[in-house]
Amino acid sequence: MPSDSALRIVWIYPDLLSTYGDQGNVLVLEQRAQRRGIKTETIHVRSADPVPENGDIYLIGGGEDRPQILAAERLRRDNGLHRAIAAGASMLAVCAGYQIMGTTFGGEEGQPVDGIGLIDISSSRGPARAVGELAAEVDAALDLPMLTGFENHMGVTQLGPGVKPLSRTIVGIGNGDGYEGCYTGHIVGTYLHGPALARNPAMADMLLSWRVGPLEALDDSRYEALRQERLTAVLPS
Repeated sequence: MPSDSALRIVWIYPDLLSTYGDQGNVLVLEQRAQRRGIKTETIHVRSADPVPENGDIYLIGGGEDRPQILAAERLRRDNGLHRAIAAGASMLAVCAGYQIMGTTFGGEEGQPVDGIGLIDISSSRGPARAVGELAAEVDAALDLPMLTGFENHMGVTQLGPGVKPLSRTIVGIGNGDGYEGCYTGHIVGTYLHGPALARNPAMADMLLSWRVGPLEALDDSRYEALRQERLTAVLPS
């Protein structure tokens, strides 16, 4: 991203996938960039609109079964997101949006529905709904502190070769195999709400750094105290 350009944040389909406060992820990225003097431009892409190819960070949130299926259908017809990622953009996909990024996910009756095939994962319906707080240790390669968030989903997600688990669950269900979320290249997928970036600002900074380079440190002592308080409440004693 040129130094004189605004960081372009693209919020995909807020009219379909924006439950559990996931739009907060957009606000957190805006705030943390602006606190460092980085100009931002946020584009809200409704489901009737094409996805722009010239964004820097793309975000997509969670939603119910029918909007998820509709979102997948429209994204399959629109290659803008694929071209943006191929050009080096970063992405955070949450819950239903996370599942859509893969090859298949479970529909309203559990039937397989085609995803957009952006990353090599597949999801299906699990035996029971995963609801509640989640805490997880992040893959050491990402150098992030423990994740905290809230999950509410029926999904079980399998990762293909070359896609790494984002974290190992300590509390909660996540992907259903002892791990939560995934990452590959500059794409992060997660079941975490809360919103995820408000509860895990270091992950927001990681997404920003992938586009703008090293970031100056911010005083996050207040947020860290709240994060630790949340973790203390849910971690096994």
